[in-house]
Amino acid sequence: MLKPALVAFLIALSGLAFAADRSGIKQPTLTTQNSGTTQGLISVSPVNPRVVWASGRGGTFVVTNDGGQTWRAGVVPGAESLQFRDVQGVSEKVAYLQSIGDHTTDFRIYKTVDGGATWTMEFQNHLDGAFYDCFAFWTPKRGVSHSDSVNGVFPDIRTLDGETWQDISANIPPALAGEFSFAASGTCVATQGAMNAWIATGGASVARVLASRDQGNTWNAYDTPLVSSPSAGAFTVAFRDPWHGIVGGGDLDPGDPGNARTATSSDGGRTWKLTSAPPVTGAIFGLAYVGNADGSDEAGAHGGHSVVITANAGGAAWTPDEGTTWFALPGVTGGWSVSFASPKAGWLVGVNGEIIKISF
Repeated sequence: MLKPALVAFLIALSGLAFAADRSGIKQPTLTTQNSGTTQGLISVSPVNPRVVWASGRGGTFVVTNDGGQTWRAGVVPGAESLQFRDVQGVSEKVAYLQSIGDHTTDFRIYKTVDGGATWTMEFQNHLDGAFYDCFAFWTPKRGVSHSDSVNGVFPDIRTLDGETWQDISANIPPALAGEFSFAASGTCVATQGAMNAWIATGGASVARVLASRDQGNTWNAYDTPLVSSPSAGAFTVAFRDPWHGIVGGGDLDPGDPGNARTATSSDGGRTWKLTSAPPVTGAIFGLAYVGNADGSDEAGAHGGHSVVITANAGGAAWTPDEGTTWFALPGVTGGWSVSFASPKAGWLVGVNGEIIKISF
């Protein structure tokens, strides 16, 4: 049940959104698409406005090469019991998947080079206690994958050739007591440009962002103002250029749904400032800037636009000014992840195979 103060706040915020609509702020267009599966979809990765990959439960992936007019669904052989919590699309033919499961060896990375007809397992975890949450790529062959801490160490791995993965745990700052990340939408790791990366964490006494400026060779840890506890923290992070970013999080505890918050940074993640609270409840599973697939925005009109979504009934929202003002996305529930190829071509994915195209 929502707290009275939160209900009053959301009502006031809804009024603000209505007033803004009347004053001429253009709202995004939402178009439901048929994914071809009823499996829950957890992560989405547009390559461009035409080619998009998504992944989810039951070893499932889906791909489109016509902007979502038609989707093709498939299941990776041998991964039928796994959940693909992250996907990285490279082209119509090439993509990576990262899985979780109930067993140590269920944490895997697969790659296809033939549009999903066949998959090669490039990495399989054998470290007890490791839990690989998400990955992100700088280039089609250079990426980093992040795991929860094991005995105070993050056993993160990196590829520099798109085929083999090496341990870079010695490069990462020590974990705080209880610190981990959330495999919510494949966005607890973000990359930008050729060298920059950020990792969002929670679970400890403070929610942090780990940042690298040299493709993962060295990292620094910075505190955020988001709530953090064994069920809370920073879930998702994105940067629109080397300096300006947004982090989102909250609390998975259903008895405390009022902690869905975002914070922004203008110094590459060193310092963070809370924004206005978005009109959602629960924990923010995913967020994305409304720009091009490489993080740029040629028109310059969408630099502060971003979309946040929360799982299940928590709702979704967008902001035109990096969190000062928020507007609810009407009717959107059950979302897990969101990503954009361009301002006119973004996708939300969620429960029961839901895919919604979002255009600004």
